[in-house]
Amino acid sequence: MKSVLHTITLALGLWGSSADAVSVTWTDDSSIKEAAATIAYGLVGFYTGNNTGDIPGNLPNPYYWWEAGAMFGALIDYWWMTGDSSYNDITMQAMLHQVGPDNDYMPPNQTLTEGNDDQGFWALAAMSAAERKYPNPPSDKPQWLALAQAVFNEYVSRWDTANCDGGMRWQIFTFNAGYGYKNSISNGCFFNLAARLARYTGNQTYSDWATKVWDWETQIGLLNNSKVYDGATIGDNNCASPDTTQWSYNSAVFLYGAAVMYNITENSTWQGRLNGLLGVATTLFANNSIIYEQFCERTRQCNLDQQSFKGYVGRWLAATIQIAPYTHDKIYPVLLATAKAAAAACTGTADSYRGHPGTACGYSWLSGSYDGLIGVGPQMNAMSMVMYTLIDRATGPYTAHSGGTSKGDPNAGNTNSNNPLKDDKPITRADKAGAIILTILVTAGLVGGTYFVLSDEDPVVVPGRADNAGRVDGSSAPAAAPAVAVPGTDGVSG
Repeated sequence: MKSVLHTITLALGLWGSSADAVSVTWTDDSSIKEAAATIAYGLVGFYTGNNTGDIPGNLPNPYYWWEAGAMFGALIDYWWMTGDSSYNDITMQAMLHQVGPDNDYMPPNQTLTEGNDDQGFWALAAMSAAERKYPNPPSDKPQWLALAQAVFNEYVSRWDTANCDGGMRWQIFTFNAGYGYKNSISNGCFFNLAARLARYTGNQTYSDWATKVWDWETQIGLLNNSKVYDGATIGDNNCASPDTTQWSYNSAVFLYGAAVMYNITENSTWQGRLNGLLGVATTLFANNSIIYEQFCERTRQCNLDQQSFKGYVGRWLAATIQIAPYTHDKIYPVLLATAKAAAAACTGTADSYRGHPGTACGYSWLSGSYDGLIGVGPQMNAMSMVMYTLIDRATGPYTAHSGGTSKGDPNAGNTNSNNPLKDDKPITRADKAGAIILTILVTAGLVGGTYFVLSDEDPVVVPGRADNAGRVDGSSAPAAAPAVAVPGTDGVSG
């Protein structure tokens, strides 16, 4: 599949400006795959992590580290949905380069500002790799399942019963803004990961923790009548006054976790929870069956992070169809309508866009046209929505008992990982000053009292395309890895 899709995609590039828009015949799988390939090519054009001398796994400024993990999760699904392995090398390189010394997605270049949600998006990508039977890493490298288990174990160690009767904090370290905030996306990543580990391994402990997270979210009022609120501050009467902002990805991360728990238990309680969340996802976060970010999209106020949220709704809705097939007739029309609207918005060209001319994807899909807002989020969202229309022909998520081959380690991780001195490397005054500066920048970006997933990033560059070096901020970074070439590109790498 690799050579076929890339030959088509490269040919579009040779035609230059005539390659206008992304045209799809929705009843033809090959046409859908070609469209997804075109959009994926544009997405990878934003990545700058596999050029010689740069850091694999990071996106350039202004993107944060968590979104890189989300992007590689999308590229894992791209391979799964289309069979196109063109980006497997850069994905493998990135997913392994960012694991950190404890094989837990806490790399030294990120840990000063890394939050539980940031770590969670990388762990969920690793979990997807295990479930999709994505090619396994070399035997001397950490394996997908073990990486997911490492993060789960660290999440357990950070469960905070001293405040708000449980839950994880947004931030891992005390010196970061948001340490006093318990948010739904961090705990949603925990819930989603625990449920999927339970299904993959058959281990009841994971299922018990998924239930515990759900019960806490409900008890504290963050899960309320199938609505998922953003989070709550410990200092506000022990989380008694939640921020009721509703973001699409908070709803979706719990929706898929609930679907997995229903798949495991066949319990009517979990089915009811799934149905409730599905109703919200397809009404509050859909307009005429087109997925959108209801809080900020119509006013064009979504920031770069928020511009990627609705793509995860598509990801987890599609996955829900597979493990709870009765939801198909409710979900698939939304996926198809959204995919059509997303493809119609992929008609842009911009100086910062390195895909084929006329194939940059806009952010909002409500108008049926390109809105000029391009970037990793919009491009990833469009690729996701187009490729997930193939969900009916995709293989279901594997488990250890149904053909899954990823090796696990139930004792993986560093349960002292929330200690910044765990590696016997003292935090310097310069480190703290840098963290304070980042905290100020993060705090300045808060909207309506809502906290968003944020992290630090290192400069990186993508092979085979015009150099797009990221910022140089003087921060400590791991040694750069050799470049990995993107097939079909024309630059010099490695």
